[in-house]
Amino acid sequence: MARKAQAAIPAYRRKRKGSIAGRVFGWIGRLILGFILFSLLWVLAYRFINPPITATMLGDILAGRGATRDWMPIGQIDRDMVRAAIAAEDGKFCSHNGFDLRAIEEAAKRNASGGRIRGGSTISQQTAKNAFLWQGGGYFRKGLEAWFTLLVEAMWPKRRIMEVYLNLAETGIGTYGVNAGSQRYFGHDSSAMTATEAARIAAVLPLPKKRGAITPRGFTRRYGNTISARIGVVGRDGLDACIYRDIAAPPAKAPPPVSRAPRPLPGEEYETATPPPPEAIVEDPLGEPVAEPTSGEIPPTENALPPVQEPVESEPPAETPPPPGAN
Repeated sequence: MARKAQAAIPAYRRKRKGSIAGRVFGWIGRLILGFILFSLLWVLAYRFINPPITATMLGDILAGRGATRDWMPIGQIDRDMVRAAIAAEDGKFCSHNGFDLRAIEEAAKRNASGGRIRGGSTISQQTAKNAFLWQGGGYFRKGLEAWFTLLVEAMWPKRRIMEVYLNLAETGIGTYGVNAGSQRYFGHDSSAMTATEAARIAAVLPLPKKRGAITPRGFTRRYGNTISARIGVVGRDGLDACIYRDIAAPPAKAPPPVSRAPRPLPGEEYETATPPPPEAIVEDPLGEPVAEPTSGEIPPTENALPPVQEPVESEPPAETPPPPGAN
């Protein structure tokens, strides 16, 4: 009787009464396929459309800090800024396929030994994170970052990756992109930056909410000087060639004019700018105090650039008062 009753049930109804596990795996498969198709279309769209907003921007807006960004095409951004980003973040940008395995391995070893956590992310990985994901760690987010990095490298040219990176990277509290950062810190856009200005913004990128590009001190100043020296290495070795291949680069900047100040007349005094004392508190242009790392160590760049020897600053010996009674 049971077999006859089972045979009387239509085939489509018997199929629907499959195991729960089979239905669960079916739904998971559909979700994965839907995610793959959605992410492919999303990445393809951002190749031609500038991202309107990111999760990090939304977080700043909800926190009341706001989000300022002024998009500038890569062809208008000063080449020194592009070279500074490569010098500071990813010297192998033009030669890797999205991942620098050696840098990741070295970062893992340093982090395992304790101390300040450092990453080995390339510019491609940071672009994928900034455009499609959120800040913070975790294996789940890292896995998504790897997936989007593969898509970005496969579907975007290197020029577009750098353009999106320089326009989405956080350069200050509520400030996004090097153009908005240049306007905030230096009072002009990023089309005509000096090497020093570009290096200072690049030095701010790892900790944009805690570092300032105006009169930096300590770690940020030394790190910016190192990046500034490496800008010339990037240009000399053509490490930014993939960005300007078959496309005209921004025009070369004329050297600054030589200052020919008149000699002072007898009895005439001239004011000189006095730098702020080292103990002065550096403040962000929006009023927030800038916190510098307590460690003076400059992180090595996991890239193809040779280390740059920084000049050692020496203070003059303090004057010793003469002993009592001395002439």
